[in-house]
Amino acid sequence: MKLKHIAFASLLACASTAWGQSGVTLYGVTDVNLEFANNVGAVPQAANKYSPGPANHVVRMDSGGLAGSRWGLRGVEDLGGGLSALFVLESGFGLNNGSLQQSGRLFGRQAFVGLKSAQFGQITFGRQYASMFEGLANFSPTAYATQYEPAVLQVGPNYRLDNTAKYTGTFGPVTAVAHWSFGAGLALPPASPAAPQTVVGGNGEVPGQLHRDSAYGTGLTYDSGSFAATVGYDQYNPTIGTGTGSFRKAAIAASYTLDKVKVMGGYRWGKNIDQTGATLLRDDMYWVGASYQVAPALTLTGEFYYDKLRNLFGSTQNANPWQVALVADYALSKRTDVYLTTAYAKNAGLTLDSAATAYATSLSLGNSYALGAGQTSMMGIALGIRHKF
Repeated sequence: MKLKHIAFASLLACASTAWGQSGVTLYGVTDVNLEFANNVGAVPQAANKYSPGPANHVVRMDSGGLAGSRWGLRGVEDLGGGLSALFVLESGFGLNNGSLQQSGRLFGRQAFVGLKSAQFGQITFGRQYASMFEGLANFSPTAYATQYEPAVLQVGPNYRLDNTAKYTGTFGPVTAVAHWSFGAGLALPPASPAAPQTVVGGNGEVPGQLHRDSAYGTGLTYDSGSFAATVGYDQYNPTIGTGTGSFRKAAIAASYTLDKVKVMGGYRWGKNIDQTGATLLRDDMYWVGASYQVAPALTLTGEFYYDKLRNLFGSTQNANPWQVALVADYALSKRTDVYLTTAYAKNAGLTLDSAATAYATSLSLGNSYALGAGQTSMMGIALGIRHKF
């Protein structure tokens, strides 16, 4: 299944073997921008006593505005009889400083191998995207743009999973996806004095504890061309203290394309509980967006996200975060584009980063979007360039 946020490959090289048609493709994205953001503080952690400190303006160079910078290898071998073997190795890096991303993993974005049947679908094994994340990709207005899309709040920080078996089958206009992770390989530090005062998550695969740090989910997508819709469910069972919590999400979304305009919207239900059954987070997220191809080279995209925080670490009196974002993307060629993106967030930092997400976006990007002390809003604007190969 091709996703807009990862399907940037151009076929550059192919090789054949005596076993049939085979090919290995080198592909990648380099994306960098200059950003201004206001009211930025430090990410609250135990080391700073969960204080973001004073708010400041920041001007910085960021890697990944519309898409995370990455390079990868994708391979396929025709085994005959409608069966083929496949693999993907994809490495994320910071173009601004050359560092590895995804906690320093060599192939942190994706790393899997599997078999594909023309009749029955494919099954793959390794580090992969969660089913709901994959299903919502084409219903995210900016296709999970790295800079300001609130993907972590929308689908959870466990959208990539270690040790995962995954099935994908396409039958006419319907695509079905399901996965099971034996150990998600995700760890989130405490983000608030009200949060569990321990690292949440772990590597899993503990003898006698099949459920610990496991994750599973499913998704179903219908795409007729002009109209598309998807439903999905995701559950992550992180280690919390000496027990296991449960982070659950379900989503539904739809889109409609008419000539040069595409509109979309969706709803996501979420509930996180700790090892005792106490509620850590209960929220309802809504979003709408549209894109318009003004000219063959120019596309404008707008989106609005709203999160109804019904319960956060036991508190039912919470300011509900929301964000509006606009993107102008101009193609210089089929592989190179320049873009201007801007966003305004209320009651959370940009990307709606806050204690509700354990500041996972800021921690993964290495750039804080935590609100400074006493602030309730943040605005950002970035000008960047992207090249796909």
